[in-house]
Amino acid sequence: MDDLRFMKRALALAVRARGRTSPNPMVGAVVVKGGRIIAEGYHRRAGTPHAEAIAVEEAGRRARGSTLYVNLEPCCHTKKRTPPCTGVIIGAGIKRVVVAMVDPNPMVSGRGILELRKAGIDVDVGIMEDRARRLNEAYVKYITTKRPFVILKLAQSMDGRIATSRGESKWITGEKARQMVHRLRNEVDAVMVGIGTILKDNPSLDCRIKGGRNPYRVILDTRLSIPPDSRVLKHGDGKTIVVTTRGTQKRIREIKATGSRVMIVRGKGGGVDIGALMDELGRMGIMSVMIEGGSSVGASALSEGVVDKVMFFIAPIIIGGVDAIPSIGGRSPLSLKDAIQIRQMRLRRVGGDILLEGYIRDQMSTALL
Repeated sequence: MDDLRFMKRALALAVRARGRTSPNPMVGAVVVKGGRIIAEGYHRRAGTPHAEAIAVEEAGRRARGSTLYVNLEPCCHTKKRTPPCTGVIIGAGIKRVVVAMVDPNPMVSGRGILELRKAGIDVDVGIMEDRARRLNEAYVKYITTKRPFVILKLAQSMDGRIATSRGESKWITGEKARQMVHRLRNEVDAVMVGIGTILKDNPSLDCRIKGGRNPYRVILDTRLSIPPDSRVLKHGDGKTIVVTTRGTQKRIREIKATGSRVMIVRGKGGGVDIGALMDELGRMGIMSVMIEGGSSVGASALSEGVVDKVMFFIAPIIIGGVDAIPSIGGRSPLSLKDAIQIRQMRLRRVGGDILLEGYIRDQMSTALL
């Protein structure tokens, strides 16, 4: 019971840095001695001290003979801006380390645990592993594939429509659901929409919560038809990326003049190759992407297999009509056995709406060491 209690605290500390550590994981650490917490810390952002180092430094000499709780295996490599945490832990004389999950980073992946054990430290692995993996699900995907973790977020009616036949969609879901979307924007590295969303709604795609930070804004615009006065081009922070397959040099210069980027990613069918785009975003260090619309973009992302998680906000309304816009466009499978299966589903209320979320593929467990 004590292990669970103190690991919960480590996880609670890690969550404080949500949306701030990319491309690093969120990590919290707690030093316990005599059944009570004597020091704690969490990793605040990339390039700053790790959670273990902060907690051990705060504990000082009291760390000798203590137990350290940490939600991710302590690092042991030197290819980063901060020293290895294993050396700090060993040097502090810590007696026992409790780890929630093995670090999937190939440069660590069990080596940190083995290093601690070779130094005579007792190490237990797997306490609250499922919760730890869910917390750092974007990091797990990114560090193992070099591609971002992709969330497909939709706001739809009970009958699966995102807009009327005339394109009216404001607002299908309620205020609390929209507030949650802004919190999600604060947590992911990038949001992505199609040019249809820009032309119809002219969104800013910013984060409107106190203390929040704006993500990258990725617009799929095959013909480079985005109006130069679009709100999304007015941020001037270099974080708007217009992805196209073609465009005149004049149009490209016009968009770049707004402080935005233009990225050319051609697919075989004439559209944007979303898989290749994810590779490019991964190379930029973008660890997570939330797709916010529209119907065609969601269909393309699902068909190309880049989506990891779905979040459907469902409003208690029925729009009806075969001419209304469905939440997922494209072509349907010929057989139900080819339909996309959603796993590990969760359901919760968000104001007057329902949030249904789940995964396209199972979130695999790490082997215990």
